[in-house]
Amino acid sequence: MMGIEPEQQRIADGSAGGSKRLKRLPAAGRSGMTGRGMIRDHRLSQTKRAYIEIKRRILDNELPPGTQALEQEVAEWLGMSRTPVREALIRLAQDGMVEVRPRHGMRVLPLSMDDLREIYDLLTGLEAMAAEIIARRGLSATELEALETALSDMEAALARDDLTGWAEGDARFHRLLVEFSRNRRLQAMVETVRDQSHRARMATLKLRPKPETSNAEHAAVVEAIRSRDPEAAHRLHRQHRSRAGQLLIDLLQQHGLDHL
Repeated sequence: MMGIEPEQQRIADGSAGGSKRLKRLPAAGRSGMTGRGMIRDHRLSQTKRAYIEIKRRILDNELPPGTQALEQEVAEWLGMSRTPVREALIRLAQDGMVEVRPRHGMRVLPLSMDDLREIYDLLTGLEAMAAEIIARRGLSATELEALETALSDMEAALARDDLTGWAEGDARFHRLLVEFSRNRRLQAMVETVRDQSHRARMATLKLRPKPETSNAEHAAVVEAIRSRDPEAAHRLHRQHRSRAGQLLIDLLQQHGLDHL
């Protein structure tokens, strides 16, 4: 059984991609909350932290597919009790990221090629719809500037051969596109699959050709949005996502990887 490396950094209390934000409760001194209520709030906070950190390591391939760990091992790694870890693992199992087995702890689940095709089919359709929505409605100057800043950051990252920086700008661009649709149901559907696509993107980041084509495609989508052309925004973004998804799958197959 593979163990888990010691914790290398403290866990942030903020939310991370895909995690549900928990309501921040007032401090006990101001609210008068004591006893069982304080214990429950602390446990929820610990569960959230455990969920965020385990999920981050899975998405960044620090815990690759097949990694196994006992519940106690994970608790020691995070420096907390087993109860919040158990609750976090149950939630990750519901997300399809781990398998939880009684007395055997957790195992990180792989993503198959079929899984990735389904994920990118969904992302392609949903994000193209988001591009169409915001092109039809229009964006504020601030929102348009945020998309253009993401484009500029991607260009600057490529100019210095910083693929990690490019990937961060790319992720921000796609996140903003969905956020600016202001369609909560669409956003929720994208969140269910975006995290899993991140695993594949990070695994192939150093394998892919320099993503200059992606930058040009992003710019074309922004221009369609600026021109208030919903049909073009939908078509261009769909073509972009479809091409990028197929490139990723082709790269994995070329390198003999049938799962992640």
